[in-house]
Amino acid sequence: MLTTTRTISLLISTYNWPAALDLCLNSIRSQTLYPTEVIIADDGSKEETRALIDEFKKDFPVPIIHVWQEDIGFRLAQIRNKGIAQSTCDYIIQIDGDLILDKHFVEDHMTLAEEGYFIAGSRAVLSARTTQRIFNDPHPSVNYTSVPFSHLFNALRIPPISNFLAKKYKINGKSKYYVKGCNMSFWRKDLILVNGYDENFIGWGMEDNDIAVRLQNAGVQKKFIKLRGIAYHLYHMERSRNKEDENILLMNAALLSKKISADKGIREYLVQ
Repeated sequence: MLTTTRTISLLISTYNWPAALDLCLNSIRSQTLYPTEVIIADDGSKEETRALIDEFKKDFPVPIIHVWQEDIGFRLAQIRNKGIAQSTCDYIIQIDGDLILDKHFVEDHMTLAEEGYFIAGSRAVLSARTTQRIFNDPHPSVNYTSVPFSHLFNALRIPPISNFLAKKYKINGKSKYYVKGCNMSFWRKDLILVNGYDENFIGWGMEDNDIAVRLQNAGVQKKFIKLRGIAYHLYHMERSRNKEDENILLMNAALLSKKISADKGIREYLVQ
């Protein structure tokens, strides 16, 4: 098992899919580098999810902190803020609870972690058939052969090329603010600097792009973790996008105004 002098929170967002969270947590057991703690940011799941987490807590290799809020609609920005506020660590790796992580996932993020940067990554999408096979298998395994050809590039791990691409791939032009919130990492102090996620983002979409805008407005640059930091995304039906247009307007406003700090963010949850 690898070690690091940096302390690491692995922040997992989840909502009412305990079968997926089970796979996600089990993939953390296999990491070549363990996080210091796991924080589960739960946007209102029912008792089955709490029971699953309590069971994992009994013999998990690192502490698990379950942060829950009432289910009154999609409030991902808020629950992530509450989870980040509970973190005791220097560095935060952020994922979703419907991912199966490659065993090098945490190690890969920490290899690229650098002061003055946040990291954005991809995910390899699994088909509905492959996802069902994994759920039915008592000892599931997943690798680059499990994904459709269109996602193969997101499932290959080639560290030397990854190092070369980190400050070149999807960091300029129309891709400058492109991120996937299910695979990102940050220095905690940088998240505090921009007041975390903007809780005006309600419903699906753009809260992750908005924080990428505000971090870069604050001088924190983006690296892209490609051919490393591999995460396999379990298939599910898409959430409602009925708030997407409103959220795009909010994100564009932050971009045009060179906004840094969220109006409604993480500070109210921080211990003074």
